[in-house]
Amino acid sequence: MNVSATELPGVLIIEPKVFGDERGFFYESFNARDFAQATGLQQEFVQDNHSRSQRGVLRGLHYQVEHAQGKLVRVTAGEVLDVAVDIRQSSPAFGKWASVRLSTDNSRQLWIPPGFAHGFVVLSDYAEFLYKTTDYYTPSAERCIRWDDPDLNIDWQLTGPPTLSSKDQSGKSLKDADLFP
Repeated sequence: MNVSATELPGVLIIEPKVFGDERGFFYESFNARDFAQATGLQQEFVQDNHSRSQRGVLRGLHYQVEHAQGKLVRVTAGEVLDVAVDIRQSSPAFGKWASVRLSTDNSRQLWIPPGFAHGFVVLSDYAEFLYKTTDYYTPSAERCIRWDDPDLNIDWQLTGPPTLSSKDQSGKSLKDADLFP
């Protein structure tokens, strides 16, 4: 497993060792001991989620202030642009974002600690997206920041308008959102 930093403190790109031959490939998508050793983090994951979305679907920017979630995300089919935004008001990186392409081909994963908003857009015909969380989904605690907030100015690498849920269409601006201290 190879771990590399992003521009955001604590947000890490994780590249598992993939073993391939004429039969296909194999890799451990998660091993708690190896994750802790490579990242220096002791995380307990309590929930796994799986979504499938078509090209142009944009989900985010989601987070929970209460019951804050760390997320370990990966793609098992297709390709997405995955985005994390630092929404910790005390952070020197507050309001900054990082993006990473996650795909079946690169097998990358992204660790997004609590204190960040998270979203992704599907770049391929479709994508299957899996993520582990460190706390349970709590509907009453869920928050959403607008994907197109001009203060964030995220480059989603879109080729047309995204497909959004009604929840994501009604996200708040960063300056009006409930944030982490």
